[in-house]
Amino acid sequence: MTQISSALGKGDPRTYAIIGAAMEVHRELGQGFLEAVYQEALALELSSREIPFAREATIPVYYKGQALAVAYRADFICYGDVLVELKAIKTLTDVERAQLLHYLKATGFEVGLLVNFGTRSLTYERFANSRSKSV
Repeated sequence: MTQISSALGKGDPRTYAIIGAAMEVHRELGQGFLEAVYQEALALELSSREIPFAREATIPVYYKGQALAVAYRADFICYGDVLVELKAIKTLTDVERAQLLHYLKATGFEVGLLVNFGTRSLTYERFANSRSKSV
């Protein structure tokens, strides 16, 4: 079962911390930059807050238990198991939501954040995937 919540990481201090860092980046830069600018700024903000992360981490994708030759490159993996996808678009759509859900399913990660810097106020959605990857 997959749950989507836009509550501020309620009950999860890790996602709360990540969203707080993203809010600070948005507060400083506002909207209008390319995704790469927000990614660089968020890396600096995560570091300053001592939030552990890997940037553009390569994650294998499995098909019927076999790793594919192509891998998924996550914008960020925080705390070793929280997938963070950044966007800088007018509005999040079901396409971006489906993309994150597929990433969670393919990688076996249980928690993901979809963060959009392309709006007047930062928008984000938290995803919880209770399905595990079959390896």
